[in-house]
Amino acid sequence: METANLSPVTAAYLQLEEKFGAHNYHPIPVVLEKGEGIYLWDVEGKKYVDFLSGYSAVNQGHCHPKIIQALTQQAQKLTLTSRAFHNNLLGQYEQYITQYFHYEKVLPMNTGVEGGETAIKLARRWAYAKKGVPENKAKIIFAEGNFWGRTLAAISSSTDPSSYHQFGPFMPGFELVPYNNTEALEKALQDPNVAAFMVEPIQGEAGVVIPDEGYLTKVRALCTQYNVLFIADEIQTGLARTGKMLACDHENVKPDILILGKALSGGTVPVSAVLADDFIMMNIKPGEHGSTYGGNPLACAVAMAALDVLKEESLADNAERMGQLLRAKLEQLQSPYIKTIRGKGLLNAIVINHPNPDAAWELCLLLKERGLLAKPTHGDKIRFAPPLIINEEQINESVSIIGSALAALS
Repeated sequence: METANLSPVTAAYLQLEEKFGAHNYHPIPVVLEKGEGIYLWDVEGKKYVDFLSGYSAVNQGHCHPKIIQALTQQAQKLTLTSRAFHNNLLGQYEQYITQYFHYEKVLPMNTGVEGGETAIKLARRWAYAKKGVPENKAKIIFAEGNFWGRTLAAISSSTDPSSYHQFGPFMPGFELVPYNNTEALEKALQDPNVAAFMVEPIQGEAGVVIPDEGYLTKVRALCTQYNVLFIADEIQTGLARTGKMLACDHENVKPDILILGKALSGGTVPVSAVLADDFIMMNIKPGEHGSTYGGNPLACAVAMAALDVLKEESLADNAERMGQLLRAKLEQLQSPYIKTIRGKGLLNAIVINHPNPDAAWELCLLLKERGLLAKPTHGDKIRFAPPLIINEEQINESVSIIGSALAALS
């Protein structure tokens, strides 16, 4: 671990993690202790603009007062009952979120990857109970380049060696098709044993890969035609991030199963949700799926507040406007080191054009020095995804920092 250029205070925190923690992450060398709105502060008091938002978990901004109030008030009353008993908030939350997204049922879980696992289980059960697929023959189709977590099921669908190498054997019944290719998808869906196609409307971890206009419309039509469930992984793209409440809303398509997470709690506690109608959800009976923490009263209170904020503050509209401004300002930099700028709303990425394969990492270190935090993905890509409450002045300040860092890249 390189600590030579760090202060003794920061280095001490990093050395603790190095000694006592698993080495399964490679973070930017900054130690954060406070957040408010779009800003973060490190242990030495330095202020940063957050351009990652906890991988879109902090869409509402850090420590949003309404969400924190819901969290603290509920935490002083009741946090967990398990699902062995009812609690007074679960039904309220279930009614709230199903009406919010126009589904008949919700199955509450905790993490995004649990949401993905739940969606797959629901699809397989539907295939056996309703479609008539022979037992243990159901297939789930995924898009190449997908990322929905690192459980054994999630990595079984991955095309990224860093996710799956030396972690096999893998989950059977998973198949892959190229992303943004409806011809390949249609061919795969012709197999009568296919239960579902699970896809990110925009591939986030892959570097904000946006499909052609009309892709989701065609996916919806093909899934309907071949009696296959359309599962939308909106864990990162949902909840106003892309300029609409859901990324699927850009094409006015409704998936059969919707997976939400991350900003569902505004970055406070792990909360995820899987939404579907009765013809899918009611095939699961008591004892066949669940979670000790899923639907806990603390999560219910926080999620309702987090969803309230998205609408009350018109964050989808702000994400659309500020995203357009951000991309326009990045274009105006005319940096030779930016190969591509892409995004929707405030889910954006730049692809770095530089002979040094570590240039994206080096650029993120230069950004950190200048007071902006971002992180590379897949080597040459950097996501720019600030909290959705960001304003025009803050966008301009941020792009100025990015321009300065690009100019210093050697």
